[in-house]
Amino acid sequence: MAKLVSKTYADALFELAVEKGCEDAWLEDAKALLEILHENEELAKLMNHPQIVKEEKLQIIENIFKGKTADEIVGLMCQLIEKDHFKDMESVFACFVDSVKEYKNIGTAYVISAMELSMQQKDEIVKKLLETTHYVEIEMNVFFTNISISTMSIDISTVNDPC
Repeated sequence: MAKLVSKTYADALFELAVEKGCEDAWLEDAKALLEILHENEELAKLMNHPQIVKEEKLQIIENIFKGKTADEIVGLMCQLIEKDHFKDMESVFACFVDSVKEYKNIGTAYVISAMELSMQQKDEIVKKLLETTHYVEIEMNVFFTNISISTMSIDISTVNDPC
């Protein structure tokens, strides 16, 4: 059910973003929002607290985000609260981010390496991925692991499938 809720709201926001030509700006807003939600557990506790009425929750969201992010995103956040779906907010915006990245042909590479990569090595990986995939841009996430042999693993995708 949560997956359906996330996808439904994310798809609606994505369609509106494309219609208005705001996908780049809203992508940045959504990424910032995800970071805020991820880093502020207290906000989630507050928004999910059963003794705080919806009107107070809506006022909190508007005080925090109004004027700092697109009105449509604030409106969606308020709608999620009104429908008791705050718990799905992270997955809604993660799904929206994935939709925009897919639309714009932006891939995400997850690189796992036993040693730190130089900027030249990272650039070479991106160049090779751009040459061998349909993506026009690659976002690279590099992870280091303590393994005893020199190995590297690369996984590329546009969708983290949060929804």
